[in-house]
Amino acid sequence: MRVIGPNNENLGVISIQDALRIARESNKDLVEVSPTAVPPVCRILDYGKFLYEKAKKEKEARKAQKVIEVKEIQLRPKTTDHHAGFKVRDARRWLEQGMKVKVRIKFRGREITYPQIARQDLMDIAKELADVAIVEQMPDLEGRTMLMVLGPNPKRVKKEAAAPKPEAGAAPASSAEA
Repeated sequence: MRVIGPNNENLGVISIQDALRIARESNKDLVEVSPTAVPPVCRILDYGKFLYEKAKKEKEARKAQKVIEVKEIQLRPKTTDHHAGFKVRDARRWLEQGMKVKVRIKFRGREITYPQIARQDLMDIAKELADVAIVEQMPDLEGRTMLMVLGPNPKRVKKEAAAPKPEAGAAPASSAEA
């Protein structure tokens, strides 16, 4: 097996017994790091410290991950345009903040016999939010609900990042100066 020493030096291809002897002499452990390599690669290191550093790196990687939050608005086929406007305004705000939005229309009683009304409502909402959202999942009937998923428009996010923000205290430029 190929062995890497306690000071990260390559000790070459040696037998298992010699590698274990070297590890014992340096009060460290012999750890196999690449079993699929030919020959297998082992390192002489402090295994407890190795596990601690590995856990620390995994924790940092989890911190760096971006968690996408999914918000939901619920409507009914008989929801008025005025009430739906409030819900759509909330969805717009969430999409601008980079969250995904589920739009759910719940059917009660015989409303389920007219799914085309709910599908049209969902498509109207998607059209209204087209400037800030893309449809990730088209309207689909699941049991007694129809669901559509909207995600933030990546093109809009790039535009906002590229556009320079006006500095605080700077007066707006005007074409006519006195």
